Amino acid sequence: MLGRMIRRAWLAPFAVLIVAGLGTAGWFAEGGAPQITGYAWVIDGDSLKVAGTEIRIYGIDAPEYRQTCLRGGHPWACGIDATHAMRAMIRGRRVACRAREQDRYGRTVAVCTVGGVDLGAEMVKSGHAVAYGAYAADEREARDARRGIWSSSFERPAAWRAKHPRNPR
Repeated sequence: MLGRMIRRAWLAPFAVLIVAGLGTAGWFAEGGAPQITGYAWVIDGDSLKVAGTEIRIYGIDAPEYRQTCLRGGHPWACGIDATHAMRAMIRGRRVACRAREQDRYGRTVAVCTVGGVDLGAEMVKSGHAVAYGAYAADEREARDARRGIWSSSFERPAAWRAKHPRNPR
């Protein structure tokens, strides 16, 4: 009896690892890119948490949550608006992300879709994010149509972050 209890106690951590591995996070999709799927928690306009993994959306840079822009001479909470736009696109549906790399903060940088729709492309097309290494044509379209941040006076998110450093992680 005691021997069986010891074996079970010893095997329990391995069982947890095996069960965790059966989830979709960490399995490799075709082409070798890690596939992460599940319901997302929206952090801000370009960051999500899916299956316990913090994800930065590839190819975009959305205004920071606390960032404001000027529209018609009045402050506009463009960072909060970007976060709401991301939440509206996801609306409690499953997200599928294909990892591309890790950023300097250890987050997974990934292309994510909901129902086959590329979240990064949609954020840029709607004017809730700027292109950052991808989606240049989508940015031109949003800028020409004066959608979202392009209907305002704004500071690029990277420049805004440089002026408003947050506490280190």
